[in-house]
Amino acid sequence: MNWPNRLSLLRVGLVPLVVLTICIGVPWSYGAALALFLAGCLTDWADGWMARRYRIVTNFGKFMDPVADKLLVLSTMISLCGQGMIPAWTCVAVLFRELAVDGLRLVAVEQGKVIAAGKLGTIKTCTQMAMLVAYLLTAIGWLRVPVLNWALLALAMAMTLWSGVDYFWKNRALFAGSLR
Repeated sequence: MNWPNRLSLLRVGLVPLVVLTICIGVPWSYGAALALFLAGCLTDWADGWMARRYRIVTNFGKFMDPVADKLLVLSTMISLCGQGMIPAWTCVAVLFRELAVDGLRLVAVEQGKVIAAGKLGTIKTCTQMAMLVAYLLTAIGWLRVPVLNWALLALAMAMTLWSGVDYFWKNRALFAGSLR
């Protein structure tokens, strides 16, 4: 197993720790959650950089990297929602988009194709991660600008919607035979 794939699996392993530290629900635990979440974000950047730099992109990596991102982001969002910090509708919107895109990927695999993360999907993940960092900083008490949280939340939701529509538009040919 190559290093980028190991880093993706490490990101998956960080998920329960992030969730646990958020659920403890005190300032120090939010700080620990932020550190673990940032470590997960760093592995996301590092695995992509290594895979491209050393030309070790694999089908497993094309699959596991976005799954690891989704697990990290959604688990963190749901945990913060459980603490009353993020509205539930945002978790539902992100979950809906992710399941729809995963369904699209399954249709593609059935036809012998692999859909890797696209540019908009990458931007979507970055905006979601930035939004979650802001909410964790607020939970610690280091950020006291609620309008920034809402602006980042709105941006993340806009990118979530836009990137989801873009995936389906760019891959609409996958459904050509099944819609007749």
